[in-house]
Amino acid sequence: MSRLLDFIHRHEPRGQALSHLKSGLGAVIAMTLVGGLAAWTGLPMLLAPFGATAVLLFGQAESTLAQPANIFGGYLVAAAISVVIFAVAPSAWWVATIAVGLVIAAMLLLRVTHPPAGAVPLVAFSTHMPMETLFLVVVAGAACLVGVAVVHHQLPPRVTYPRRPTRPG
Repeated sequence: MSRLLDFIHRHEPRGQALSHLKSGLGAVIAMTLVGGLAAWTGLPMLLAPFGATAVLLFGQAESTLAQPANIFGGYLVAAAISVVIFAVAPSAWWVATIAVGLVIAAMLLLRVTHPPAGAVPLVAFSTHMPMETLFLVVVAGAACLVGVAVVHHQLPPRVTYPRRPTRPG
């Protein structure tokens, strides 16, 4: 029974309702900007990974995974690997699974892990999005989300975003 309790134990600390509401509002604003940009440009900007990025940016802004270097780096690594894999390999579902594994390994090696970016090869495979469009969409979407987060976290209750590096001594 105690092992079962390990699976259902909530590890997140309790937060303040105002902070949670602010997080939700920030995500609405950021995703509305991305959606508006999609409508204005005709680009498929409302990608599912951006919703997951919004969770990290507005709900867990202090997380390493939510920092701008991780967001931009993770998405760029994922787009680059997707482009290469789909250019040299057959268009088969299993190629997308290999690409996901390569994206994860590369993000970890480069220290730019951003979990939502792991879905980029799946988006690229399932939508047959032209590769130049893929790069444009992930960079523009990441820029919109991070830009809104930077401004959003300056409003009370404030959150330091992006995190400041800790300097020794």
